[in-house]
Amino acid sequence: MAKMFIKTGDTVVVISGASSNGKEPVIGKVIGVSPKEGKVIVEGAAVVSKHVKPRKQGDAGGIVKTESAMYACKVQLYCPKCHKGVRVKHSTTENGERIRSCVHCGETL
Repeated sequence: MAKMFIKTGDTVVVISGASSNGKEPVIGKVIGVSPKEGKVIVEGAAVVSKHVKPRKQGDAGGIVKTESAMYACKVQLYCPKCHKGVRVKHSTTENGERIRSCVHCGETL
């Protein structure tokens, strides 16, 4: 299993699949991460219709739009300085703190 470099709360760009539509890239925040499966859930990407049954009396059932999980290899971290999806460089500081930075501009992500 490959390592995942994406964490919950990161801003990512969808680079392939139905959510990329080939026009404007979908930029969203990561809602959830599943490292065992190698999947992420991105806000506003891979939206599916889910049929929901009413659970209690008085609850409304119907069709709900929700985000689906997608493979982590289909997204890249978004660099606010470069304004695009970038690869990540890992390094450590003198304090032993691990930081992620953009390969192109060196911006800390």
